[in-house]
Amino acid sequence: MGGAPARRTPADYAVSGRRAVRVTLVAAAGFYLFRYGLDRPVAATYALFASVALGGLARIPGTGRQRAATVLRLLPVCWLLVVVGTLLSVRTWSAVVGMLAVGFALAFAAVGGPRPAGAAPGLQLLYILPSFPPYAPGTLAERLIGTSTGLALFIAAEALVLPEPSPPPYRARAAHAARTAAHCATLLVAPPYTLTGPDIRVAWETSWSLRPLVVPEAERPAGPGVRDRALAHTGLATRTLLSRLAHLPVPPDGQPGYEVTAVLRAVARLATATADCLGTGPSPVAPYEELVTARAQLSALSAGPVPAGHPATGTARAPDLPPAVLRRHAAVLEIADAALAMATAADLAVRGRHAAVEVPQGRFWYAGTWAPILWWHRMRGHAGRRSVFFQNAVRIALALTAARLVAGVDTLPHGFWATLATLTLTRTTMDETWHTIRLALAGTLAGALVTAGALSLAGTHTAVYAVVLPVWMLFAFTVGPVRGVGWAQGLFTVLVALVFAQLAPPTWRLAEVRVLDVLVGSAIGAVFGLLAWPRGAHDELRHAAAELLRRAAEIVVATGASVAGGGAVAAPSGVPGSLQRAVVLAESAYAQFQSEPTPFGGAARRPVPRTVDWQATLMAGHHTLWGSQRLLAPPLTGLGRVAAETVSGLGDRVAGRMLLISAALDPGADTPTGRIPLIDPARVGPVAEPPGAPRLYHATVSWLDSLMTDLTRIAHGGPECLPDGHPQR
Repeated sequence: MGGAPARRTPADYAVSGRRAVRVTLVAAAGFYLFRYGLDRPVAATYALFASVALGGLARIPGTGRQRAATVLRLLPVCWLLVVVGTLLSVRTWSAVVGMLAVGFALAFAAVGGPRPAGAAPGLQLLYILPSFPPYAPGTLAERLIGTSTGLALFIAAEALVLPEPSPPPYRARAAHAARTAAHCATLLVAPPYTLTGPDIRVAWETSWSLRPLVVPEAERPAGPGVRDRALAHTGLATRTLLSRLAHLPVPPDGQPGYEVTAVLRAVARLATATADCLGTGPSPVAPYEELVTARAQLSALSAGPVPAGHPATGTARAPDLPPAVLRRHAAVLEIADAALAMATAADLAVRGRHAAVEVPQGRFWYAGTWAPILWWHRMRGHAGRRSVFFQNAVRIALALTAARLVAGVDTLPHGFWATLATLTLTRTTMDETWHTIRLALAGTLAGALVTAGALSLAGTHTAVYAVVLPVWMLFAFTVGPVRGVGWAQGLFTVLVALVFAQLAPPTWRLAEVRVLDVLVGSAIGAVFGLLAWPRGAHDELRHAAAELLRRAAEIVVATGASVAGGGAVAAPSGVPGSLQRAVVLAESAYAQFQSEPTPFGGAARRPVPRTVDWQATLMAGHHTLWGSQRLLAPPLTGLGRVAAETVSGLGDRVAGRMLLISAALDPGADTPTGRIPLIDPARVGPVAEPPGAPRLYHATVSWLDSLMTDLTRIAHGGPECLPDGHPQR
């Protein structure tokens, strides 16, 4: 859908097969133990579905040991879901209300990262199963015993059976990138004082390896806790450092200068120490302080006279330095700033609140915050209709609630299957939902025909179903995930028939009921897929990116005015926070956009611009935040009338380009209503270099120039390219 089907390889079947072996062993062992060994059909049902829920329906990323650890932490949640589902099934209305609340909470838990998001469908199933009649609180103990046994066996199997190789953790990737940055900084202190083409390519490829798209889901630092936030911050700061090192200009006079060399050497030592810290080394306190000192000396040289007794005494005062030299100083100071941020974030990622490196406030606001408060911040940031996490939670909660209501009011036989179909077939876009439903119905019909034939032939011979079940389960869980939703639904239709045929006298009409339930669940999923944000992240990404650029434009204007006025003009309160939230929403929308197929064309649909580099948009937001914080750090000195006018005018022009691109991405919001073509923003610089401009002027111009580079990439984007030139959505 939206492109050529993915090619299925033997490796895909191998991965799916290993998981199928584990799920089959656990499900069959738990089911047969209780059904035939202890004659406890209720416990048998819950043991089987607990392992199927967390092993088959859930998609918890990571290796077997990582998944086992995740499920172990989720055990209390699983018990709570079974208890609540059992107690609320007394009435249809209470079961419906419970489905709405639990469905939303579990789906919204995806804000916590890939692991909660992957576990959510399985946890939904653990609540759906006991929320249907019969209302039997007397069987609660048996249900919990079955659930606990199934999950315990699943945890053991994931940890011990067919172990998988572990990919390199994100900390190892960040450490490698830090060592690459150290190597680049070392090269810059020797002739030709700039990186060559191969060195730049290595820096670029290393930076690419830290992008979330190329990192396995289980290794992405996406959680709300201090360590996850700091590790993500480490990756972003390291990517910024590599980019700044790769673009450092050649010294205009052929000599880098004592202070510049001292800063770059300190950057190299700090980057090496940061890499060691991300492994098993100590906090990079001494190299951090060394870089702070070297940075202060270079800043003082750019801002005023050289202090008496300084090794560079007798060199030119700042107003006498050529503008090209001051611009390079500004670029080196940005490199130092990125290196300091990288080291601080890395120490936080490794040691949490016990980090030894001095943690500046503002950029690392989360450093001393307790985990529940950080979770609250994450949830509050997504508690709005513009968040794709909120949209998905509302969509799935309403769909499950409707399915439970229909099953309860109409006393739909095996209504559990209808709700399960709603859960598994509802997608984030209407196009994808409709495509999935068509395949699912075709697969279910085929599976129903096979089921009817098998039940007619085997009749009440339970032993036949007991022998066939594990073989079919192994086949279904191996082939279904690889072949797609049609195969998965068809194979699962036969599987549930084999299970229920061992719990009650079977009849061929069980296949008919299965088709009816899937049809009802599919219809409900389609209705809510149409009514609740049918375009998924495709529309939301445009809105989020446009909002990000609008907020960034406000900060650019305010920062330019404050720098030009020497701090007399204060930035409006709340603006940095609004940009931070806009960045978060844009990143989550972009993450979902990557997993959704390209929408079909149609007159009723407004297509997403295909020539947009979304990553450049996100980086522009980050660069705006970081640069503004750095430039507005006290004390702010006056620029002089000409320099102030130049900075203020340049900031206005950069903000104007941001608003024009914002209008092109999201016409009709609070931007011009016409469909404006994506512009090609050329680099906008001052008309003439103001004489005697201080360091702050050149630092501001350097920041605005880097933002213009980001904006140019946005407009020139198209499909993003890998280092070898292959396109990547």
